[in-house]
Amino acid sequence: MEAAAGRKRAYSIIVPTYNERLNVALIVYLIFKHLPDVNFEIIIVDDGSPDGTQDIVKQLQQVYGEDFVLLRARPRKLGLGTAYLHGLKHASGEFVVIMDADLSHHPKYLPSFIRKQKETGADVVTGTRYVKNGGVHGWNLMRKLTSRGANVLAQTLLQPGASDLTGSFRLYKRDVLEDLISSCVSKGYVFQMEMIVRATRKGYHIEEVPITFVDRVFGISKLGGSEIVEYLKGLVYLLLTT
Repeated sequence: MEAAAGRKRAYSIIVPTYNERLNVALIVYLIFKHLPDVNFEIIIVDDGSPDGTQDIVKQLQQVYGEDFVLLRARPRKLGLGTAYLHGLKHASGEFVVIMDADLSHHPKYLPSFIRKQKETGADVVTGTRYVKNGGVHGWNLMRKLTSRGANVLAQTLLQPGASDLTGSFRLYKRDVLEDLISSCVSKGYVFQMEMIVRATRKGYHIEEVPITFVDRVFGISKLGGSEIVEYLKGLVYLLLTT
């Protein structure tokens, strides 16, 4: 891969962004706050945000250093899977964390992900809302019911070996992430579900960490009716192909 010569980190944290000017500085600050003794880098993959997200990241590089906060921009929105692949090209870590920039994934859980992986040797550690001490904050009842129903439906049909299929807060061994991404064909909202189902089918060791998912603090949610339709289509696809 294309990690900078001489720069080697234990953990690479890939954060895809699009119009996250109001959130990106806080997420970076919180990552540094909660990982004071961890050798890591943050790779921001921004898909041509028109709101000035990249300008904020460049200011963060002046504060934290360009070796710790990497901006790897792309010209436009090209999909989540390819964003992870783009980040991996520049990652130096043996382990890769993927998380959202909108503060729905709190960095305070990162030490738990790292500890769980060290204790179990897991190939994948995934955050889950659907076990004891996990949950959701900031959703109305309808969205909670929709999410829970979608998850129960997927659990019933796919038997995925993980309790939260659509979450995107995960830690992977680098080679495992590369293998899974190369195996996935789904886009958008379904991508995370396919990743965890493929991991189970390939026999990878998956562990879970309870998290509380918090609805985005600033900005506009990117989940809508079209994503729900895509989810259902993706569920049928995985049922037929895995």
